[in-house]
Amino acid sequence: MIMTIENSQEAINLENKYGAHNYHPLPVVLARGEGVHVWDVEGKKYYDFLSAYSAVNQGHCHPRIVNALKEQAETLTLTSRAFYNDTLGSYEKYMSEYFGFDKILPMNTGAEAVETAIKLCRKWAYEKKGIAENEAKIIVCEDNFHGRTTTIISFSNDPDAQKNFGPYTPGFIKIPHNDIAALKAALSEENVAGFLIEPIQGEAGVFVPDDGYLAEAHRLCTEANVLFIADEVQTGIARTGELLACDYENVKPDVLILGKAVSGGVYPVSAVMADDRIMEVIKPGQHGSTFGGNPLAAKVAIAALEVVKDENLAENAKHLGEIFRERMNVFIAKTDLVNAVRGKGLLNAILINDTEDSSTAWDICVALKENGLLAKPTHGNIIRFAPPLVMTEEQLHDCCDIIERTITAFE
Repeated sequence: MIMTIENSQEAINLENKYGAHNYHPLPVVLARGEGVHVWDVEGKKYYDFLSAYSAVNQGHCHPRIVNALKEQAETLTLTSRAFYNDTLGSYEKYMSEYFGFDKILPMNTGAEAVETAIKLCRKWAYEKKGIAENEAKIIVCEDNFHGRTTTIISFSNDPDAQKNFGPYTPGFIKIPHNDIAALKAALSEENVAGFLIEPIQGEAGVFVPDDGYLAEAHRLCTEANVLFIADEVQTGIARTGELLACDYENVKPDVLILGKAVSGGVYPVSAVMADDRIMEVIKPGQHGSTFGGNPLAAKVAIAALEVVKDENLAENAKHLGEIFRERMNVFIAKTDLVNAVRGKGLLNAILINDTEDSSTAWDICVALKENGLLAKPTHGNIIRFAPPLVMTEEQLHDCCDIIERTITAFE
């Protein structure tokens, strides 16, 4: 029997006692969500300015997505891939046409999708490029965040993510992000199979590369017969003002990794997309998932992506993002506490004028919570701002007022 939670502290105490301490949440206990708002156990209303790390781009509990979940849940939820079902093929066709690839390999979480892309790249390297087995290398960027599985943390340089989880998986070359010269040097090494990159590094503090970087990186990879693998788990699905962040430079990745907002946060859905020349190396029994591509996921994802298209969420994100950065830049000119704002669309961050080991950004986020807005620091002195893409201009200005008023109180 599920307990009835009487107050926020009771819920926090339960998590602390019975749950692994692998997160450090803000002290707020959420009980309900709708659109751009969430409510805590006591009924206080907040703007959500994190969107579950960009999983809830379509807003909390979007009725079209929730109804798709309900209808399919009453019909058929899971068959495994031991059998065909009547929704997966339609979903695969929908995804292939929506994103412009021949094939999809459906999974559940972002980290699973990244692992899938790594396996796909390596198998392609051995069977298509002719690299000797077990010799393939994949180039990655420093300060990346692709997940927390053992293989993925093997190429992380975040000590919290990596320390005491070894031995680590070999086969990766780390280079600085946004450094074409470093990429050229890495591509000249032997047995390079792929280049795995976040078009904008989210967890690193919304680090946006220079204009032209992605296009040139893609060109160099094509020239070297190396797969350009874009991790758009956080940046995809209209978050940055285009359907994909790669679209800003007309880059079509060889392998596209999607997750989070593919389902609008209603159900875990992720995907790896590629054309036949790459995807055909995967044969029966070589990769899969009991839940990957299940009927519930298929129907929810189609509904979620239809919302993105029908409600023009990419266009809204682009428009509101410009307003947000313009307002923040005006504010920054008046304060010594914020050094910069950066981002694209509604994926943005502000850099607090303090050291990474200070508590200032955390304290500001706690104060923002008290003032009705939820955000979270990353890398110590950076605050990421990523509201649902259904936000209105009036709501955005209200949020900017809260942010400016809260930060000003710290001066």
